[in-house]
Amino acid sequence: MLGDVLFPPADYRRTTVSLLTWWESRRLTYNLVVGTTGVFTLVVVRAITLLPPSASMPLDWRPIAAYAAAANICYTFGWAIEATAQRVWGSRCPAFGPALFRQGLAFATGITLLPILIVSVGWVARVAGLILR
Repeated sequence: MLGDVLFPPADYRRTTVSLLTWWESRRLTYNLVVGTTGVFTLVVVRAITLLPPSASMPLDWRPIAAYAAAANICYTFGWAIEATAQRVWGSRCPAFGPALFRQGLAFATGITLLPILIVSVGWVARVAGLILR
């Protein structure tokens, strides 16, 4: 199952519409992976902020919605890049959609996990500040 998600067969028809269909058929999977990672990140960040010395961290839905929109806009660039390359290089253009999908998914997942690192470093700095007093 995971292999099917990470290593989907390329679109060999290579028309603009077929490339768009190929990418859009994977958007739900992309959103589920990135969204689940986002929920995990929110839970871990909340848990870290509750550790003593705790820090106030209000939860605002607007940056979350903006991030989700930005992630989907970036996802659309995958299709646009592949379709543009296909138009420019024609039959010499390799079918790089699956690799681009994997790299984009890995990047989006990593960026989504980044707040855990940032909040963890902040917590360590707070603890170090207490120790050094």
